[in-house]
Amino acid sequence: MNKALLSLAIGGFGIGLTEFVIMGILPDVAQAFNITIPEAGHFISAYALGVVVGAPILTGFGSKWPANKVLLFLMLWFTVFNTLSAFATDYNSFMVVRFLAGLPHGAFFGIGAVVAGKLSKKGKEAQGIAIMFSGLSLANLLGVPLGTYLGKNYSWDVSFLMVGIVGVFAVLSVKFWMPLLKQPEETNFMSEFKIFKRLELWLIILLTTIGTGGFFAWYSYIAPLITEVAKYSDHIVTYAMILAGLGMVIGNFIGAKLTEKFSPLTTVTLVLSAMAICLVINTFLASDQVFVLVMTFVIGAVSFSISTPIQMLIISSAKGAENLGSSLNQSAFNVGNASGAYFAGLPIAMGYGYTSADWVGAAMAGTGVLIAFLIYTLRRRQSKNTKKHLVE
Repeated sequence: MNKALLSLAIGGFGIGLTEFVIMGILPDVAQAFNITIPEAGHFISAYALGVVVGAPILTGFGSKWPANKVLLFLMLWFTVFNTLSAFATDYNSFMVVRFLAGLPHGAFFGIGAVVAGKLSKKGKEAQGIAIMFSGLSLANLLGVPLGTYLGKNYSWDVSFLMVGIVGVFAVLSVKFWMPLLKQPEETNFMSEFKIFKRLELWLIILLTTIGTGGFFAWYSYIAPLITEVAKYSDHIVTYAMILAGLGMVIGNFIGAKLTEKFSPLTTVTLVLSAMAICLVINTFLASDQVFVLVMTFVIGAVSFSISTPIQMLIISSAKGAENLGSSLNQSAFNVGNASGAYFAGLPIAMGYGYTSADWVGAAMAGTGVLIAFLIYTLRRRQSKNTKKHLVE
């Protein structure tokens, strides 16, 4: 494997670990701070908000610097504030530090996706981006279960110390393996915001926000789903996270292969449709101890098949401002993280049970499919107008 792509994967591993490990130890964090599980879900939202805010701002500040230096800075920031997460003493301090820890996430994946595409062979850009996202999926297979185990058997803060250690390796790998990338051409960053005039870009951002929120509606409450609905003991949550992670690893590369066979938009539409169906099925099977684990694997695989095609979709739509567009998609992904966790928490707080989160997730993924059809319609209309002008 290209060492530069491997360095991006290691960074992705650290980001995936910090983003998802809290979902496995959510009850433990809630107990440590003497709050409810839905209130602990606010920490997930705080991190996601940091991603949303940080993606355009840090991408903008880094627009005049070579990408390798920007990626190094982002990983340093990531390491510092994720390590500090382990030393939070109450609800407010943890909220603040999780917000700060989330700031470099979107810019790293956004810039990293563009770099991964450029470092890949022509026609293999999807595989290059998939390698970067493989770190994120491997985090769910290996890092998150280990972090969940440590958090449940020792202390929740050990999980975040683990994130800090991974961050150090990420910093070193970017420093020594990422090639010196040429200085970007002198551009006015504000001029890149012209891409916001493109309706298709807004629709893709909306699709990412709502559609991927379906996954987070399910995954944010996977721990209580396993223990309260399926009636497993706490230690089974670790194995469930491994199954979800294995599904994500496989799904990540399936998504890349589908993108090479079909268009990114077609792949995204297929994946979101499958996600909605799987989440509805899960509401009926979650109480069965065998089927809930089977569906944990399946939903993980289906959901992560969207990573590469949706990133390629927005990069192609943001021509002239690829880094900004790519980073904004990560912001949208994490608005989906926050909104999925929040909206799924509402019926749970109202007493409808933890399977209600899956109904919310299915509705969000289904709405994403509808938005995809709007993009199809827009493209068809634009194509007809272009042909008409050429004839004239």
